[in-house]
Amino acid sequence: MNQYKKALVTGGAGFIGSHLAKKLLAQGMQVTVLDDLSMGKEENIPDGAVFIRGDIRFEDDMMRALDGVDIVFHEAARVSIRSSLKEFYDDADTNFMGTLNLLKCCADSGIKKIVFASSMAVYADSRTPDPIAENYTPEPIAPYGIAKLAAEKYCLQLAQQAGIDCIVLRYFNTYGKGQTFTPYVGVITIFIRKLLQNEQPMIYGDGEQKRDFVHVDDIVSANVLAMQSSVSHGIYNVGTSKATSVNEIADILCKKINPDIKPYHVEQHSGELRYSIAGIDHISNELGYKPSFEIIERIDEVIDYYRD
Repeated sequence: MNQYKKALVTGGAGFIGSHLAKKLLAQGMQVTVLDDLSMGKEENIPDGAVFIRGDIRFEDDMMRALDGVDIVFHEAARVSIRSSLKEFYDDADTNFMGTLNLLKCCADSGIKKIVFASSMAVYADSRTPDPIAENYTPEPIAPYGIAKLAAEKYCLQLAQQAGIDCIVLRYFNTYGKGQTFTPYVGVITIFIRKLLQNEQPMIYGDGEQKRDFVHVDDIVSANVLAMQSSVSHGIYNVGTSKATSVNEIADILCKKINPDIKPYHVEQHSGELRYSIAGIDHISNELGYKPSFEIIERIDEVIDYYRD
């Protein structure tokens, strides 16, 4: 049974945040969305949510958004491993300092639980394409992962001191309808957009780097389970535990959209993990999470979304 009545979803106009806000509303909760619309879109915000246009780094915006809230889903972030190398200051300002501002504002606000969206980018590169557990070496190879790892530690420590429950969810490569197109985020979205424009997808390196592609609906499910769980503090991977290479993704999409187009390869990009596959035993055993979707089952709806 859900003990929470009103949720704040930071970044709720974005890809994952908007899907999550819609799910919470469907469960009968009141939902406030805080978003600066730097990446999110106002039309993504579901009907019924209260929208506050504001910045997680600003105390006044955060305090307005927290009014009456008892659980926070902290989704707002600059999400890009590659661009964080050049834009490390802006990355840390939002992803780290923005999270600290949230924690400062939550300390005396009556918040009962924080669910923090972290990332597989906190891990060191894996030597093999096997699932890694939450105790795998946290040694980020890009500033994005460094900021996320530091934010995790602050969330868990400061929330506990303030008497607030805190669950950290480390998302792996998320795909689905509504992902904002950028040159840096979401290889599935990038490839689909390229192919629909009759352009060749570009693959960094040999394309045999392997990822765990998890549907946004499964990410949302993990957040709801984290909310409903009696676990007070914990860190959980969210993925499928299945490895898929970038070459395999390109092959699937080329065959479905335009078999005459083939991808081309460029030099490997620095700051990119070779293997990143989620071990999900911990979240399955403690929260009851089970991924529901395979790429081949949901990829057509994503293609149709961008085609439309």
